[in-house]
Amino acid sequence: MSENVIHLHKNTQPAPVTTLTVVPDSAPAAPVPLWVRSGRAVKTVVTHETTKTTARAVARHTLYVAGGAKIAAKRTWDGRTASRYERMFRAAEAAGNYEVAAEWEERGQRFRAERHRRRMDLLHSPVDAAKGVLVGTGMGIGALVALGVVLAIANKDVTDVISPIMAVIEFIRLIITIVQVVWGPALTIGPFLALLALWAVGSKQQAAPAWALPDNVRNGEGEPITPSIVVKALRDLGVPALRNAIKDMGDAGASMLGPIRIAGCGVEVDVTLPSGVSTIEIQQRRRKLAENLSRHEHEVFITIPTAARTVRLWVADSGALDEPIGPSPLVTDETMTADYGKGRAPWGQDLRGDAAALSLYQRHLLITGLSNQGKTVALRSLALWLALDKSVQFLMGDLKGVGDWAMFDGLATTLIQGPTDEHVIQVTEMVEGAVEEMNRRIQAPPGTVFPALIVLVDEAQMAFMCPAKDDDKRPYGGSKANSRYFMAVRKIHNQGRAVNVLMWQGTQDPTDQNLPKLVREGAHTRASLALGTESQARMALGDKAVDGGAAPNMLRPGLDQGTLVVASSGIDIPAGQASLTVRTHYIDDDAAKAIIDRAKALRDGVTTLHAVDRDPDRDPLADIASVVGTAERVRTKDVLSRLGTLNAGAYGGWSFLDLKRVLDGTGAEPYKSDGVMVVGRDRLARALANRDDEGSASAAE
Repeated sequence: MSENVIHLHKNTQPAPVTTLTVVPDSAPAAPVPLWVRSGRAVKTVVTHETTKTTARAVARHTLYVAGGAKIAAKRTWDGRTASRYERMFRAAEAAGNYEVAAEWEERGQRFRAERHRRRMDLLHSPVDAAKGVLVGTGMGIGALVALGVVLAIANKDVTDVISPIMAVIEFIRLIITIVQVVWGPALTIGPFLALLALWAVGSKQQAAPAWALPDNVRNGEGEPITPSIVVKALRDLGVPALRNAIKDMGDAGASMLGPIRIAGCGVEVDVTLPSGVSTIEIQQRRRKLAENLSRHEHEVFITIPTAARTVRLWVADSGALDEPIGPSPLVTDETMTADYGKGRAPWGQDLRGDAAALSLYQRHLLITGLSNQGKTVALRSLALWLALDKSVQFLMGDLKGVGDWAMFDGLATTLIQGPTDEHVIQVTEMVEGAVEEMNRRIQAPPGTVFPALIVLVDEAQMAFMCPAKDDDKRPYGGSKANSRYFMAVRKIHNQGRAVNVLMWQGTQDPTDQNLPKLVREGAHTRASLALGTESQARMALGDKAVDGGAAPNMLRPGLDQGTLVVASSGIDIPAGQASLTVRTHYIDDDAAKAIIDRAKALRDGVTTLHAVDRDPDRDPLADIASVVGTAERVRTKDVLSRLGTLNAGAYGGWSFLDLKRVLDGTGAEPYKSDGVMVVGRDRLARALANRDDEGSASAAE
């Protein structure tokens, strides 16, 4: 290394020597000390996952023995003492159930009395046992001697008198020999068998700290719900009064729980809360409760049943809610028909796996949710079912305009599709026409039954937010007293139900501006998909439903598509609950078209209007022909209803006499068919042709 050392001197005076060491590129690196390499190796071995797993396994199985011993000791103590009765007595007393507390106290007293009697019997048992041994021994020896005498007489050998006694002595000697041989190994093996038994008990009960348990048990994924898990989850919920009450209960809180019942793809349990704990405190901690139960937040639902101070927990099997449900009966059963008055629409399944069917009879409907959560499909599936009742009529406005409702062309009386202000104006006038039809029906003689008229508006928030105004400066949107769409909807909400004129609306992302309070509260059936906030949930479903546990804001946007929370008297909701969570069937466009084709086959034919005719000069004969459409004949009652829907201003007040007046002398007069008055398609066509011919001839002259 000397050639690589340079000595630098300042002038000629002695100075400290500065050594600059230049290491060539080819010089070998300094070797790593052995202790460093050993330390790294030890660290690698110690921190390796295999080492950790092995250490946890050794600790786990060792602790299983200790845990099993603790459990066995507790069971033995409970069996020998009255501690079990004391625990149940204190638990019942803490829960305020004094009748049950008195019963457990009585059972404890009986146990103590019987235990005292057994102990007193043990004091006299040695004397009784000694007497029994003496008497038994004497009788046994006498019996053996008698048997020997019989043998001696039979064999004519006096030595046979003691043969039975000698045989018994030899048998006892054999038993002693066997015990001497087995005793040594038994003393050696016995402790190991006892440890194995304790290990089995501890292993079954997972009696080890959480850090020592296997990964699949430690993270709790898919862990079944047991009473101890539920009580522990409630205890760790962060409610001091609840934690202290569970601590004071002798049974560690088990008396709070009702039976755990299988409910669809999960389990259900009622929890009676101790005094001082409110149900709202449990509802507000839904996420923490779910995590304590080793579930995601969307897999735990908390509702309030009829019993006081009780919450009902429904806990899904891990991952079950991410599995799709089966197809709709509307798709699988091609013979299905609908009955507006008595039937129920198959909408999906509730969380218990039971079919969720909704009655639509005389109920206004509102469905809301965030964008792209399945609102249109959920609303459309109800309309698809109702379309299979040939008496039902539809007025439809699709303010999205992307073809979600296009299959109703040829079935709906009116179908307006588009997102512009002009489409909103058309839809508003369509709804106002329905109001005129409603008023006409209200003025009909009492007892008159009218077919259902469904006024359906999808993306209704577009109508409420429309800035356009008419010639009289009345706004189409908004929620003021002169807002045309708002007032038309309110009128139908107020009086339409009685004459089967019903308002169905689908909206998204509700606010007070795009879904006014009076409109949302006018719906009898309110359903909501995933929403962003609790305030939106209250707008969608109402305060009562949300206070009762409804939480559409807890649904996961994008993951819980098609899952909605329903508040309605038209669906079966468990007693005490204010809402029901439904996973709706998904019906795609092709399946919807097939269902509508079946619905069209049930009808005589409908000519769908795609705009509201504002022309005041009507041609009654042509309008009658247009509403009859392609059907061979239509009842006069239905013709009048369709005319009122076509233009309420012109035909809303028409009666049979008005219809007859227009048709008299044209050759298309109403006639009887199967006992009812009808108007014939072919006769109308001839009447129009003859009229046109006469008009042409007059013009030629």
